[in-house]
Amino acid sequence: MNSKLKIDACFSPYLYPVYADTDSIVVVIDVFRATSAICVAFANGADKIIPVASVEEALQYKQQGMLAGAERDAIKLDGFDFGNSPYDYMGEHVKGKTIALTTTNGTQAIEAARNAYKVVIGSFLNIDVLCNWLIKQDRNVLLLCSGWKNKFNLEDSLFAGAVT
Repeated sequence: MNSKLKIDACFSPYLYPVYADTDSIVVVIDVFRATSAICVAFANGADKIIPVASVEEALQYKQQGMLAGAERDAIKLDGFDFGNSPYDYMGEHVKGKTIALTTTNGTQAIEAARNAYKVVIGSFLNIDVLCNWLIKQDRNVLLLCSGWKNKFNLEDSLFAGAVT
């Protein structure tokens, strides 16, 4: 491994422009909800997750016949199949499905990092596989904490510390 590689943490999507570059792998972290929900969906056989920034985008996917999850301020929005709770994504109803997802924080961080070299998600549910994969990539890593409405939160930062 290249000893000149760096791993850094950004504690809010609001600060992302200060850290952004197009050569780093960005790990988006929203451990209480979005990234954990995505991990659970894949563990239950979901085929694809499409993270989107807006409710309108998620609604467009739903109108095309896909499943869609939407949450704002920790409340599931009416008319959607799911909120952002990992429990919503447990079970056979997600197996083989494509799911659009928009959340208050996690999908906003994914959107902020869209021009990075590569964007992946981090959760305590995938920490071992994620860390092993990152080591093999031989690239700089930026841990992007989703926070809460562009502010620092402890749980995402705790995960960032566990990865480093």
